[in-house]
Amino acid sequence: MTGVAESTVTAAPPWFTDLFAHRRWIRRVEPFPHIYARDVFVPEFYGRLADELARVRRERPEAFGAVASDYGTVGASLAELRDGPLALFLSREWHDLIARVMGVTTTGDVEGAVHHHRPRSPSGSPHNDLNPAWFEGAAPGPSEIRTVDPQVDLKTGPPIPEIFARETVRAVAVLFYFGNPDWRPGDGGETALYAHVGANPVPALPVPPLDNSLLLFECTPRSWHTFLGNNAAARNSVVMWLHRPKDDVLRRWGGDSIAQW
Repeated sequence: MTGVAESTVTAAPPWFTDLFAHRRWIRRVEPFPHIYARDVFVPEFYGRLADELARVRRERPEAFGAVASDYGTVGASLAELRDGPLALFLSREWHDLIARVMGVTTTGDVEGAVHHHRPRSPSGSPHNDLNPAWFEGAAPGPSEIRTVDPQVDLKTGPPIPEIFARETVRAVAVLFYFGNPDWRPGDGGETALYAHVGANPVPALPVPPLDNSLLLFECTPRSWHTFLGNNAAARNSVVMWLHRPKDDVLRRWGGDSIAQW
């Protein structure tokens, strides 16, 4: 089953609304609720994003580090890439658009990176992204965005009690695919969505990494997904998360639902 999710960017300032090619994204309910969109940005701005990726990969290879010991990708934090068009993804306008389309109340706290999977990367394991995340200081104001503070470990919180931090939980996952020209079916590198997991889980829906396309979903106990490897060429994407108060998750699903690191 599918439907149309209005991206509702018309209330935002012109510098933001003019970046979008259209405002009708597809809402799908299987294998779990998610939104998918093609041709998200106008060609000129998408070209700037792709050029920026190429520039950063060429001029700042040291910005890309291992994302996790069990995950075959390298990433560059969006917080370190704010001097160009990638800054859009850390704007309050982008945050509020995603939260509004998803219908999720969020805190203004954002984590994210540009991910680069090398050719023939291994597949990941299904996970739901319902993870805790710590952010320094008081909650952001209505026009602010808070990113991860270097002195606060995202997964475990502040190292000393004197540093005040808040525990949140990932609320919405955002994947924007770019820098993958000429991708064709059979090339690998899709994002797999699952209806259920267990022994030898089978993807219910592989989402292709087509340039200028977007995948959104609320992080819930059943938002199972992973990267499908064996990709013929490098796969690039922006991967980011919006967050919600921990109490919201406790009321809705209980504490056992939170996937600890």
